Amino acid sequence: MYRIKTDVLPSYIIVLMGTIDAITTVIGTMYFGAAEINPLMNGIINTNIAGFLILKLLASFCIGATYVLVKRILNDTADKSSKTYKYESRLMKIAYTIVIVSLIIVVTNNLVVLLT
Repeated sequence: MYRIKTDVLPSYIIVLMGTIDAITTVIGTMYFGAAEINPLMNGIINTNIAGFLILKLLASFCIGATYVLVKRILNDTADKSSKTYKYESRLMKIAYTIVIVSLIIVVTNNLVVLLT
């Protein structure tokens, strides 16, 4: 039986939330008259929806993959009791918590726009 590793769970959440963000943004702009707030992405979504989706999904995947790589590097650290390891581990957790909370806010906003 396959079991999800808790080490990579944040990266799965980031990719999932990024995908939901991309899909709800496209649906909102195409069918509900919503507008992308980010001026750079607004220009892309208005000219090339496929490019917009690829860019958003690739960004989500890269952020999620970065989490996995950083986690592996930290796990390979020989001295896990050092100040540096503890600081970097805490910093990584804080950074990815901020990313996940930001994505939750964005997806919630997109859903509110779609439902109103």
